Amino acid sequence: MASPMVRKALKTLVPSAFRSLTSSSRHLSVAAASENAEQEPSTFTFSSDDLKPAATSNRDDNVYIKGPKTTSSSSSSVTMPMSFMTGSIVGRRFYKNVTTREAEDGNGWSVMLDYRTLKTPSKRNLKCPTLALAKAIAAEWEYQETDGIRPFTMPLMKHACTALERVPVTRPKIIDHLMKKFHQDLVFCRAPRDNDLTKDLRELQVEKFSPLIKWVESEFGFKPAVYTSFFGGKQDEGLVKAVENLLKKTDDCELATIDAIASSAHSLLIAIGIFRGILNIEQAIELIRLEEDLQVDRWGLVEGGHDIDIADLRVQISSAAVFLQLTRK
Repeated sequence: MASPMVRKALKTLVPSAFRSLTSSSRHLSVAAASENAEQEPSTFTFSSDDLKPAATSNRDDNVYIKGPKTTSSSSSSVTMPMSFMTGSIVGRRFYKNVTTREAEDGNGWSVMLDYRTLKTPSKRNLKCPTLALAKAIAAEWEYQETDGIRPFTMPLMKHACTALERVPVTRPKIIDHLMKKFHQDLVFCRAPRDNDLTKDLRELQVEKFSPLIKWVESEFGFKPAVYTSFFGGKQDEGLVKAVENLLKKTDDCELATIDAIASSAHSLLIAIGIFRGILNIEQAIELIRLEEDLQVDRWGLVEGGHDIDIADLRVQISSAAVFLQLTRK
């Protein structure tokens, strides 16, 4: 009779209670992530070396975002194994105050979590080009709940890391990828005119896309070709070169914005329209959702489907557009 009681008691024990407590450092980590730190890729790693023993001579008072893995048992960190845009809570809030200050070299602005400087994946200071952007990112960190950090509520942080880390080292690849998709741009697409099911859509496309098409023609000097083929068409080489030259002249923040919007909109022209101030956020979303909104009007909205898609698209487009404006001095 004692045996079943012993087994029942053992099942209630937390496995971590059997671990050795000889380490002198305290680890702030998500329980699930600490079990699989070697198997799961981390998105965020927050260095919190203020928790080290007082005898430690070399203190690193920085906060690292997606820092490299370390096998040192003396490090104190919070490892976030989820990506930016998941709906997961990835770790408890470990800081109290969020502030901004001018960068040490006087070139840009930094975000401070308590006395720690926020850093990028490659351990560079998260240096914002304007105070407005630094304050906006600080606000994202300030509004994190005490029960956990939610990366999906920090789109400006994501755009800033992209502009500082990804764009400088992959600029040619980003431009090349955008130009490969240019011929299949959403704005060039037209529904067949000889089909009763798509006739209304074609009329709507002609009405809504024509102003942007005319602007492209006047801005770049080439008239875009429209098509009904599922595989897209072929644009004039002069237009392709003109758009490519525009992308090459952008700075890192501008290219990061264009890339983010084009990815969500399936349209480089809509991204350029926002970049040049030809389209506002609402106009861009209307063009992106033109066909789907027509279907919703005809057949109805699916709750938990269409409404979530609309909300997600608004976040993606508006956050990128706001990021662009905040980077402009």
